[in-house]
Amino acid sequence: MTLIKTSLFNSIAVLVKILTLLGINKILAVYVGPAGYAALGQFQNAMTIITTFASGALNTGVTKYTAEYVEDELKQITIWKTAGTLAIGISVLFSLLVAVFSVPLAKLFLGDAAYASVFLCFSVALSFFVLNALLLAILVGKKEVPRYVMANIVGSLLSIGFVFYFVMLWGAYGALIALATFQSVAFFITLIICWNLKWFKISNFYGKIDKGAAKNLSKFALMAIVSAACVPVSQILVRQYVVQNLGVESAGYWEALWRLSSAYLMLVTTVLSVYYLPKLAELKTHAGLRSEIVNGAKIIVPVTIVGAVSIYALRVFIVEMLFSKQFLPIEEIMGWQLFGDVLKIASWLVAYVFISRAEFKIFIFIEIFFSITFVLLSMLLVSEYGLVGGAYAHIVNYVVCLIFVMYKFSKLKVL
Repeated sequence: MTLIKTSLFNSIAVLVKILTLLGINKILAVYVGPAGYAALGQFQNAMTIITTFASGALNTGVTKYTAEYVEDELKQITIWKTAGTLAIGISVLFSLLVAVFSVPLAKLFLGDAAYASVFLCFSVALSFFVLNALLLAILVGKKEVPRYVMANIVGSLLSIGFVFYFVMLWGAYGALIALATFQSVAFFITLIICWNLKWFKISNFYGKIDKGAAKNLSKFALMAIVSAACVPVSQILVRQYVVQNLGVESAGYWEALWRLSSAYLMLVTTVLSVYYLPKLAELKTHAGLRSEIVNGAKIIVPVTIVGAVSIYALRVFIVEMLFSKQFLPIEEIMGWQLFGDVLKIASWLVAYVFISRAEFKIFIFIEIFFSITFVLLSMLLVSEYGLVGGAYAHIVNYVVCLIFVMYKFSKLKVL
């Protein structure tokens, strides 16, 4: 399937997801306000960290090797059995840990032991989160894009239903419960979608762990774990710094700005995962990789720029529609954030090569180094310029990152 066809299929799911996010953001903006946004951001970062560790961080590797072994079903099944067995065992262990330490986790991430019940709900749903992500990773590797899109559409619709119901029921607490549980239901939808496919058999997802497959997956696990630790932790640190120096409402504005970026970049980032990563995994030469990067950049970067310019032109309308008038202060700094987003996508286009080649040392260095610089730059520039300093840090960080990944790619050795 070509980049354009994949983008068109994927755009359907992304459009539904963006419309869903519009609805969710509006509900949350009205019922929890800027201060509530900061708490939701903390919890989502905690979920990202825990879910990645609980899955064994295997999903990117599953996608890569499912695509790479496209002509060898036995090798694919070996990967799936190894990944499934590890994911089930590790997720059950982490479910127990989250349940046991629900009170300390609530204090750490949400600042209140009363939220321990949120983590208890999350512990029950965790294994289903992990299994859903594993099936989606296989669908991507098998290039079953229509079914992947269908699963994501249903998941999006479920999420807004859950958020609406629980927010109406319990307010901000209900929003946390919805985030903690909705993907457990999404798993059963994905299971139904996969059930009649030729490659799907329950026995393909558990059994003896293959040492070779485990070793290959471990490289991707290490990359994902580092990413899961660095990105959310860096956001938590910056958010806490903003709370301490500018107040909880400013932290809510910062969180809203990041949510807006995530929403419109979703089309691009999901295309990178659904089309770009499997495609890069199949290529065997440096020239082929370079050609794919150039071809991708010709489509993806202009689309990102058009999206950023459009959002900036309509920024006041979008903030009022997506959030509420309480969030209008973010429109003053939105342009800088959007500029940083374009640089971010440009750097990701190149960085995905290192993931596809299992160049885990380079990727880990990128994640750790640029997460640290983002936190340090944010603290420095927020203290100097206020909330807009966070957007300045976003720009500077990805300018340096883009230069670095382009240099490392030029030195990359491909057989």
